[in-house]
Amino acid sequence: MPGHSIDVGNVELVSLSDGEPIRSPFMPFPDTTIEQWREFPDLLDSDEQIRSRYGTTAVRSGGKLIIVDTGLQAPDGSGTLLADMERKGVDRNAVDLVVFTHLHPDHVGWNLVEGQPTFPNARYLVPRRDWDHWTHAEVVAGAPHISSQVLPLNELNILDLFDDDYSITDELTTVSTPGHTPGHVSIVIASQGERGYILGDVAHTPAQAHYTDWNPIFDVQPSVARTTRHSVLDMLESEGILVSAGHFPAPGFGHFVRSGGRRQWRGV
Repeated sequence: MPGHSIDVGNVELVSLSDGEPIRSPFMPFPDTTIEQWREFPDLLDSDEQIRSRYGTTAVRSGGKLIIVDTGLQAPDGSGTLLADMERKGVDRNAVDLVVFTHLHPDHVGWNLVEGQPTFPNARYLVPRRDWDHWTHAEVVAGAPHISSQVLPLNELNILDLFDDDYSITDELTTVSTPGHTPGHVSIVIASQGERGYILGDVAHTPAQAHYTDWNPIFDVQPSVARTTRHSVLDMLESEGILVSAGHFPAPGFGHFVRSGGRRQWRGV
């Protein structure tokens, strides 16, 4: 299946998806206009809807198989993550670590199936600041996905918390990118002189390459998220770093580049 994997030095990234729902662009971005979206004809279908993606990245680094985020596991059974893993040669029984960029429902959905860990031989790594936010009594009361897909990991003693700048392997390091959630992180890849960046939800659509001020309704701290997004995208553009973006069109690998006076997303 050409195009679903890419190497950064000795690190292999495999793009996985748990589904690609079609929706109005105004659902996640109610403050935008259709004229703005029409500047990105590749993102709109004939009904002027957009296709989102519940993206996950499998990473092979330092002899470990790592899953970054676990999709949604939609209640209607439409989730495709496990089938996609099998199709792309990613054995869930061989996963050593599951690392979360944050704890939104579409990033923790396949942690467990019928109360059992989906990745039975893995440790599950959660950003400490996101754990602190989502397990606060007032927040967890309105977040059933935390009760069903996150707290049981702690009860099973397979969950570890990590702080900023955590070394997952010698080639993978977390970096704080807050705003989408208070403890949101991205992952920096450095191997054999090459660099990559697992974006998480710093951005949700290639349109934000240009409209970087856009906040989706899911941003918990919109002003913080906007500041983070500008800083991160500026850095990724200026340094030409390869990006894995889970909500961008599959496979979600590409670069932020400057063309015609605008920043654009260029997939690879």
